[in-house]
Amino acid sequence: MIDAFRAAFQELIDAALAGDPHRFGPAVRNVHGLASQVPTEERAIALEALAPIFSGHHAGPGVSADLAVVAGALVEMGTDPGPTAVEILRRAADSGKGAALFLQSWEKTGGGTPPEPEQVTSADEERVAAALGENAPAATMCWWTARRYGLSAKTMLGEAAVRAAVREDTVLRDDLTAVAAHLAAFLPEFDEVGALARMSEAASALVLDRASGRGFRVRFDGIGDNFQLHTLLADALIGAEGRGLAGERPAPSWVAAASGGEIRPEEIVTGWWNLTAADGSWIWNEGVPADIPEADGERVIVLDEPPYRRTWNSVRRHPHVQGWLEVVEEIGAQEAAAWWQRIPPGASMREAFAAEPAAVPAPEADTPVVAEPRPDVEAARQDQEEVAPPETAPAPEPEAVPREQAQTPTAPEVAPEAARPGTAPVPPTQEMPAMRPAPAGADGAEARAGSDEERRVPGAGFLPPLPPGVSDSAAWSPRHL
Repeated sequence: MIDAFRAAFQELIDAALAGDPHRFGPAVRNVHGLASQVPTEERAIALEALAPIFSGHHAGPGVSADLAVVAGALVEMGTDPGPTAVEILRRAADSGKGAALFLQSWEKTGGGTPPEPEQVTSADEERVAAALGENAPAATMCWWTARRYGLSAKTMLGEAAVRAAVREDTVLRDDLTAVAAHLAAFLPEFDEVGALARMSEAASALVLDRASGRGFRVRFDGIGDNFQLHTLLADALIGAEGRGLAGERPAPSWVAAASGGEIRPEEIVTGWWNLTAADGSWIWNEGVPADIPEADGERVIVLDEPPYRRTWNSVRRHPHVQGWLEVVEEIGAQEAAAWWQRIPPGASMREAFAAEPAAVPAPEADTPVVAEPRPDVEAARQDQEEVAPPETAPAPEPEAVPREQAQTPTAPEVAPEAARPGTAPVPPTQEMPAMRPAPAGADGAEARAGSDEERRVPGAGFLPPLPPGVSDSAAWSPRHL
C-alpha cells in the first residue's frame, strides 16, 4: 500500500506541474483513497514534497489552491504539517490581498453582494476592471482561490507548531490578520484564520496577584479568549495543587473544557478575579490574550477582586485546538515590589464600561489590506455602574470529528520528490489570463467523473470536501510550464 500511495502522490505532483485537467482530478481522488491506509510518517514525507511547489509558484493558481486543500486534509488526518504549512499560509496571505482588492473594487463599482468565489465569471472581472484596470484578472483570480486557501489556512493554524512559526514571522502574522479582517464578512473561513493568527501573537504574561502581592510568569498556547485564559489561570495558581493563591479550585470538568477535553456548555463557570492591565484598564473576558497591553515588553495581568459575580459557559472558542497554561516561575519579592510601585488601582466600573476601543478607519480605496489588525469590540460593555450583566462565553464552533489514530509508522524506503521545472515560472499574479467559466464538454468531463463520495476529502469534518470538478481549475491557470 505504501508503494501505491507514493506512486499516486507522484502522479498528483506531476499532474499539478503539467496543469493537466484530465490527470489532476483522478490523482486527487486516488491520493484521498490511499492516504488513510499508510503510516503517518509516509503522509508527512508526501506533504513535505509540496512545499517547494508552493514556495516556487510551480503550479497555476487554481491547482495550487486545490493542492492546499489536499494538504489541509492530510493534516486533519494527523499528519505533521511540516514546512508546507507556512508556505500555504504565505500563499493564503498573498491571495487574500488580491481578494480584498477585488472586494474593494466591487464596492466601488456598484456594491451589493459579491459572487461566491467558485461562481465568479468574466462578467465580474469586467465589472471590477473599471476600478482596477489591468490588475482586474489577477484580483479576480485571487478572489476565485481565496476560499480554498482560507479552508487550508485555518486547518494549518490549528496546529501548535504552525502557530509557533507564525509567531516568529511577524510580517506573515500581520498579513494574515489584516487579510482576515477584510474577507471574514464574506468568507467565514477567514474569521477563523484571523482568530488563530491573533492566537499566535501572545504566548506569555506576567501575572500579579494584588491580594498577596505575589507575581508569576506564565506561558500558554491554544487560548482563544480570556474566558479560557481566566479558567486556566485559576487552575495554575489557586490552592495547593497550584501556587497557593486563595480561592476555590476550578472544577476538573471546567479545566478539561478549557484545555483539550470535552466541552460542557451546560456547566456554568464562576469567575475568580477581575483581570486588569498594568495601566489599570480592564481585561475583558470577551477579548483575547493578544489584546492585553504590554509593559516593558511583557503582557501584564493583575488579579483584582471582582466587582460583581461573573459567570460563563464551560467551553472553549476553538474546540479543535488544545489549550494549556503553565507557570514558568514566581518572581522574587524585590521584583514584585518594583512592579507594584508602578501598578495603579484598577479602573472603576464606570471608567471601564465607558472606555470603548477607538474605531478603526476604513482602508483607502486603493489599499487592499490594512497595516494594523482590527481590534475586537466587546458588545457587553454598557455605560452604567449600578448592575453589570453576567458575561457569556461565545458559543463554541461545531466540534471537529476526532482525528483517526495513526498507524504505527514504519521506516519509509524512498521519499517522493517533487519534480522541478527546468525554468523559473512566472509568478501567478503576472500574465494572468482573463477569467472565464470552467470548460465544458470533453475538457471537463473526465475531471468531473466519479461519485460525490469519491471526491470527498478524508479526515475531520472541519475541512469540507474539495470543490466539485476540482481539476477544472487547471484550465484557468497560466500555462507557463
